Formats: sequence, structure tokens, C-alpha cells
Amino acid sequence: MLCLYYYWLSVICYLLLVICYWRHPALRLRSGYSYAVPERSRRVEGLLVIFNAQCPMPNAQCPFPIPHSPFPMPQLQRLAINADRICDKSINLTPEQQHYLHRVLRLNQGDKFIAMDGRGHWWLAVLEAQETGLIASITEEIAVNRELAVEVTLMAALPKGNGFDEVVRQATELGVSSIVPVTSDCTVLKPSGQKVDRWKRIAAEAAEQSERQFVPTILEPISFDLAVKDCGQKKRYICVARGDNRHLWDCLIGLELPFVGAVPPCPPPGGELSIVIAIGPEGGWTDGEVKRAIEFGFEPVSLGSRILRAVTAPIVALSLVGAAFEKC
Repeated sequence: MLCLYYYWLSVICYLLLVICYWRHPALRLRSGYSYAVPERSRRVEGLLVIFNAQCPMPNAQCPFPIPHSPFPMPQLQRLAINADRICDKSINLTPEQQHYLHRVLRLNQGDKFIAMDGRGHWWLAVLEAQETGLIASITEEIAVNRELAVEVTLMAALPKGNGFDEVVRQATELGVSSIVPVTSDCTVLKPSGQKVDRWKRIAAEAAEQSERQFVPTILEPISFDLAVKDCGQKKRYICVARGDNRHLWDCLIGLELPFVGAVPPCPPPGGELSIVIAIGPEGGWTDGEVKRAIEFGFEPVSLGSRILRAVTAPIVALSLVGAAFEKC
């Protein structure tokens, strides 16, 4: 019993020492330098103002740069809306959007947020309270340029389970323009209409989080043969796990873009160049599928010497596209 008493007493003393250590900057001095420790912060009109303690020693070398204060930090939340809900510089919020803004984000009357229609437009909006509920008034349009310089279509075979949810979410963050779910010879999943609606909601949420101008278009699942036949993109690539094929990166950096070196902003998606990348299911494409894709103008490419999962390969391919065309 006495041992247990001394054990808990030592734990409490240790915690008190840790608290004192972090509350007093002078205790953190080590061998001639000190850390820049935020003394206090204040939120003023959407700006986070931080006052930092300077290194007290004259020849101190702080391992991290001390930012000058005050400095602005983006604090505005984003909300995807339908363009048809905008009327006379007012946004008619749905009950779900009102709940999200007021109950989840804790916004009140007079607070500002960014409204985006998923078609390239951003607006600065102010929340207002009326008898019928909350509405938003548009104060100004915000000019942004967050999209890739090329239109990228992801043609992905449906993986097992809910793996396609992550494909939609991460592909949206990486700048894809449209996603075509396809059923191949090895596809097991049979998607329903509810699945498609779920993927569209995931794409809208991911576009909000990644601050995109456009929400990707999620098409209805179609067969592989119909997808490659109706493909209208200029550059077509099908990723093949095995074989002596060119790497996708070598294909992308070899493309000649007429707007490279032009004055920003970059041209809108779909203007000069459009790319489609086909990713297979678990087990990859069959030889017959690859042969039919080549007949319709697809070039077989490689993503490297390792075998990637069906939910990993789209992320790798789109990351390569982003690295090639992020800066036009």
C-alpha cells in the first residue's frame, strides 16, 4: 500500500514538473539557444494574431524561424452549393446546410464563409438570420486559380468493397476533372444508384476540403468496352502492371503544351489538352482488354516496377499528372 502511495506521488510530481517546464520559457534554455514560444494569441476579425517571445540570450540561435506578428491566416470555411440556389445575390441554404454552418461550424449571424458552386466560381458570403431560417448574402466574387492546366479523366475499374470511396476522395484532391467507373472482366462489385450518389457527395466534400474550383463529374458505371469506345480525350493511357511499356511520367513530360510559359492564370481545363488514364481492378486488366484499348487509341504505360493495389494506382498516376502540369 505504501509503495502504491509513493508511486502515484512520483507521477503527480513528474506531471507538475512537465507543466512548469512548458509554462516558463526560461526553463527551456538549452546550450545557448531557446525556442520561440507563443506567449498568447488573439483572434481578430478572422485573423489569428500571435505574439512570440524572442530568444532572451544575445547570441541565441533558434532552431525554428520566428514569424513576424501580426500575420493573417485563412480562417474562412467553405461550402459547396448549387448554382440554382443563388437568387439576387442571396443564397437559399438548405436545412442541411443551415445545420452544418450553425451547429457544426458554429457560425452565427454576420460570420463570413466561402460559397463555391463547383463550376469555377467562389463567393464571399455573410450569414444572415431571418424568420424562415438562415440565408447567406454574397458580398463579392473571389478570383482563384486552383485547377490543373489539363483536363484529366480517370477511368477506374471498380475495386472490392468500399475502396472506390477513397479513389473518388483522393482523385478529387489531386485535381481530376471527371471519374468514369467501369466494370471489367474481373470486376466483382455491382454498384447501385445509391453508390453513385454517395460518390458524388464524397467528391463535393473533397472539393471543399482541397479548395478546388470545380467538383469532378462522377459518371454512371459503364462497361470497359463502351468506355474505351466512347472515349473522346486526345491523350489516352492504360496502365498495365507487367510488360515492357513506357513509364507514364516519360509520356507526360514529352507532351508539348502550347500554353507552357504563358502568363498566368493557366487556361481552363479542357481547353488545349485532355488526358484519360485507365486503371484496372484487382488482378489488372486482361490481355483482351488491353488489346481492345490499344485498338481505340490507348497507349499502354507503366507506373513502376512494383505491383500496386487497385486503390493505390490511381493516386500514383494522378500524382504524376499533377507533378507534370501543376505549374503551367
